[in-house]
Amino acid sequence: MPIYEFRCMKCNQIFELLKVNEGDDVEMRCPHCGSEDFERVLSAVSHTMGFGKGESRGPKVESRQCPSGTCTTYELPGHSRS
Repeated sequence: MPIYEFRCMKCNQIFELLKVNEGDDVEMRCPHCGSEDFERVLSAVSHTMGFGKGESRGPKVESRQCPSGTCTTYELPGHSRS
């Protein structure tokens, strides 16, 4: 059961809603102002990977290289590469 984040278009507050089934006809309202006018926002993802007892690993380093030279990159509005 996914939890979605929404931004109210009336009061600009961000709130979460649990959506049980895609086909469910659930009345959804902003818990701050009661408005039914809102949009779904892209949520940040948090993921933690545990290791067995006694194991210790450093953080994984992501390579930003493209050996084939044909890789595609996307720039997201409001985000910059550091």
